Amino acid sequence: MTEAQKRFCDEYLIDLNATRAYKVAYPNCKKDETARANSSRLIANANIQTYVAEKIKEREKRTEITQDMVLNELAKIAFLDIRKIYNETGGLKNIQDIDDSTAGAITSIESVEEFDGYGEDREQIGYNKKIKMLDKTKALELIGRHLGMFKDKVEVDVKEKQEKKNTITDIFSQMKEVDE
Repeated sequence: MTEAQKRFCDEYLIDLNATRAYKVAYPNCKKDETARANSSRLIANANIQTYVAEKIKEREKRTEITQDMVLNELAKIAFLDIRKIYNETGGLKNIQDIDDSTAGAITSIESVEEFDGYGEDREQIGYNKKIKMLDKTKALELIGRHLGMFKDKVEVDVKEKQEKKNTITDIFSQMKEVDE
């Protein structure tokens, strides 16, 4: 592996942005399109894939944070059942009574006193607690991306036909073939 390829890998590991990493490793490359194409070739290189995989494993050991741990935390947020924070009478449980999995999905609990008047027996009405939960939709999106459920880009290789040029219908049929 060349020194530039190693620098590319190290930069790539920062944010997994291959185009940016290529432009850092090869500063003479100014165009994003060129960097994108060349970085795709580098990422496909077996030596680079091995090096990146080794570095990721080293980082997991060093930080003691694994992909499984991150996915488990995202799953807590994504699959939280809001009923777990309430008791049988519909009141909010004390924080000590909430299980660890559910508590891990709560950002904050804030006590708010709003005077809404008095009830029939002259008790004050309006003491509330606001609970802010972590973003369930974002957690599901991140899990889905990890599992490969979503495709951000569809690559279409426009095949030349001998008799006529590609029509938009031909391109869409090729895109459909890629999805299947």
